[in-house]
Amino acid sequence: MDVEILSRIQFAFTIAFHYLYPPLSIGLGVILVIMEAMWLKTGHVRYHNMARYWTRIFGLTFAIGVASGIVMEFEFGTNWAAYSRFVGDVFGSALAAEGIFAFFLESGFLAILLFGWNKVGPKLHFFATVMVCLGAHFSAVWIVVANSWMQTPAGFSIEYKGEIMPPGFAPDADQILNSRAVIHDFWAMVFNPSSMDRLSHTLVGCWQAGAFLVISISAFYLLRGRHKEFAASSLKIGLCVAAVASLLQLATGAKSADGVTKNQPAKLAAMEGVFQTQADVPMMIAGYVDMEKKETVGLQIPGMLSYLVGGSTNTVVTGLDAFPEADWPAVQPVFQLYHLMIAIGMALIGIAWLGMLLWWRGWLFDASNPLVRAFYLVLILSVLGPQIANQAGWFTAEMGRQPWIVYNLMRTSQGLSEVVTANQVLASLVMFTFIYALLFAVFLYLLTRKIQKGPDSEEDSEEMPASWIAMVERRKGQARAAG
Repeated sequence: MDVEILSRIQFAFTIAFHYLYPPLSIGLGVILVIMEAMWLKTGHVRYHNMARYWTRIFGLTFAIGVASGIVMEFEFGTNWAAYSRFVGDVFGSALAAEGIFAFFLESGFLAILLFGWNKVGPKLHFFATVMVCLGAHFSAVWIVVANSWMQTPAGFSIEYKGEIMPPGFAPDADQILNSRAVIHDFWAMVFNPSSMDRLSHTLVGCWQAGAFLVISISAFYLLRGRHKEFAASSLKIGLCVAAVASLLQLATGAKSADGVTKNQPAKLAAMEGVFQTQADVPMMIAGYVDMEKKETVGLQIPGMLSYLVGGSTNTVVTGLDAFPEADWPAVQPVFQLYHLMIAIGMALIGIAWLGMLLWWRGWLFDASNPLVRAFYLVLILSVLGPQIANQAGWFTAEMGRQPWIVYNLMRTSQGLSEVVTANQVLASLVMFTFIYALLFAVFLYLLTRKIQKGPDSEEDSEEMPASWIAMVERRKGQARAAG
């Protein structure tokens, strides 16, 4: 394999591994805010212990996420030097904003969240939890903004040999190495045509990842008959977040797909396997792309894609024939990954709302019922759903942009470093694979230990500071007076 393919594989591998953890941190951050808010409202020791337990899981995912994410920053300089020079002004702005608005906010309050349980008051600790949650979200904001600019560039001018070129100038192959994108409108760059749609879709996917992790571990405890009260309360919160997030994901996904239709028609054509520009185009449910015959076969809904694109089955959908074949994405992988993401998303809606129905009917916590126990197994495995869907969606977005590293401006092959060889990339890829395998093993080992140990018992309140215990007693007194 040549240096371009190896560099793409290496970056895809490192970012895919890293992307296992930030969604969990962001989603768990929301869960922690809810649990600690309920602790402040009710004063019940169970919510205190729930918040403490899930904070330990949060700390683990946060640590592995930080460790695995550092590598990518160096890859921009080692493997993609030409690209980094071209987008340096854009990415410098976005990543500087991430450092100021996200990293310092998140890391500044992280120590209080993790270690301040018996050192600060409950309200200050809750405030720290909220700030860490917001910091994690802000971090995602600026990363998605930078990546979305690659999909739909806006708010920039092209500087060629030190001179700002007229609007609409696109450097050709001979000019690209002497060109760079210069931001002239920061907010137009931030609110580029795809950034807000992709941001909402990404964040809701993170909420799902955190919620289904809570659901999975809680169902495991219920199936084993351990920590029943804790698991039941955690499962209720996880299901509420998952039920809302699953429907929001459907809405934000539809909005994001609408943006792709307008801004990246070649990607849409690859996602749905549309080769001919025509009206009355079906929407594929599942199928196979025959690249030799240039056709897609499988289960489909007639005319539905045209209807979704333009509100009528007579709407003409742009096919891949409208673009040079050299500019086509890898159609088969994009098509399959896109439909895998949708299938998992629909399954997660069904799982979350079936859980809500069972809860409403009073059956969810009847562990003696074999059907409920079978559902617990589904819930335990459901933790994989958001992770696979998030990865499939990310790969759909990135592979669908190819062969452009910056859409319609810079090809991926033009972004490579000139001095890096294929052997060097291969050697580092093997090294990263080994290191990341060790990191993943450590993560699984520590996560398993925390799950096996379980939460603190409700009677174990001596670790709480006096102010926290006083709040519990005050809440109990208020409840007795009201009752």
